[in-house]
Amino acid sequence: MQSSEEDPLSARETARRLGIKLDTLYAYVSRGLIRSVAMPGSRERRYAAEEVERFRLGRGGERQREAMMPVIASAISLIDNGRFYYRGHDALVLAETATLEEVAALLWVTRSVPPAPPLPSRRSRGDRAMGLIERCQVCLARLSARDAASLDLSHDGVVRTGRAILAALAGCIDAQAATDGPAHRRLAAHWRLDEGGGDLVRRILVLLADHELNASTFVARCVASTGATPYAAVVAALAALSGRRHGGASARAEALFREIGDRADPLPVMAARLARGDNLPGLGQPLYPNGDPRARAILAAIPTAAPAAALRIAAAAAAASRLTGDHPNVDFALAAAASALGLPDGAALGLFVIGRTVGWIAHAIEQYESQVLIRPRARYTGPPPV
Repeated sequence: MQSSEEDPLSARETARRLGIKLDTLYAYVSRGLIRSVAMPGSRERRYAAEEVERFRLGRGGERQREAMMPVIASAISLIDNGRFYYRGHDALVLAETATLEEVAALLWVTRSVPPAPPLPSRRSRGDRAMGLIERCQVCLARLSARDAASLDLSHDGVVRTGRAILAALAGCIDAQAATDGPAHRRLAAHWRLDEGGGDLVRRILVLLADHELNASTFVARCVASTGATPYAAVVAALAALSGRRHGGASARAEALFREIGDRADPLPVMAARLARGDNLPGLGQPLYPNGDPRARAILAAIPTAAPAAALRIAAAAAAASRLTGDHPNVDFALAAAASALGLPDGAALGLFVIGRTVGWIAHAIEQYESQVLIRPRARYTGPPPV
C-alpha cells in the first residue's frame, strides 16, 4: 500500500521513489545527503517523505554533487549487499585463516609480503609521553629521513617501503620487538596472549585492512597523488585517523567498556549515559543498515578467544542495541575484543592503525600508477566579486 506523504518511508520505498538501488541509498545516507531516523521500538530506520521528495526533485542536487565529488575508480575493495570484498575475495572468508601479510600481498598485487624483521627501537623518553598517533608519525618521519629508497615510487619500490612502514608501526606498539613473524604473532607475544587471543588479533587485522574510501584512506590517496612518498601518505592518513569522528571512536568505545567493567548487566551504565545526554559510541554504520559484518565476525570470535568474557561482551552488545536500535559497528567490536583480552588502553586504535596501513599502502600504489593528481573543485559560496 502506498504510504502517505506524512508517513516515514522504508528503505525500499525510498529507493523505489528515487529510482536507485538500496546500496546507493545507503551511500547517500553515509554522505549526509539523506537522513534516516530510528523508529521507536524497532531496529528499522525510515526516511522523511518530504525530504525524499525534495531530493527527488533535485533541490538537493548541489549537495549531492558536492558530497559525491570526487568519485575515484578503485579495484581494491567493494562494499555490496551487506558484505565487503578485497579484490573480489570475501573479506569475512579471508579472515577465517589469512594473515595480514597474506592480505597485503593480495591488496598490493605482489607475490608475497613476508613479515619485515623488527626494527631497533629508538624511542626517546619524550616519545613515550606522546599519544599513539603522534608516536607513529614521529617514528615514520625519522625512518623516512634515512630511507632514500622510499623515493622509488615504482610498484616494487612502494611494496618495499610498505613493509618497512608496517614493521615500524608495529614497533610503536611493541617497543621491545618481542619476536619476528606475522604482525598478529608479534602483538600476541607483546600482550602475552594465548593462541586463541592471537588468532582473534589476526582476524581483526585482516578485517581492518581496508574499507573503501573512508576519510583517512582518501587523505592517503590525495597525498600519494602529489608524488609524495608512502611515508608522507601514511603520516597524513594517521592525522585524519586522529579525529574524534574516525579513530577516536574506538577510544570512546574503550572508555565505555572500562565504565561497564565486570558488571553482568551493563544496561544501567548505558542508560545512565543516555540520560545525561551522552551517546553510546560504536553503534550504527550507514553502509551496513542491517549490521556491520566486521563487528559480527569479531564479536562471534570472542567466546572462543576469551570464553570468560563472552557473556559480559554479549550482554553489552545486546544492551546497546536495545537502548538505541542500532547494531554494533567495528569500533564497538574492537573495544569489546580489547576488553575481553585484557589489552591496555589504546590497543583498539593500535590494531586499527596496523591493519588499515595495508589499505593505505594499497591505495597509494593504485594512485601512483594512475599518475592523476586529485584536485576537486570548490563551489563558491562567498560574496559576489566586486
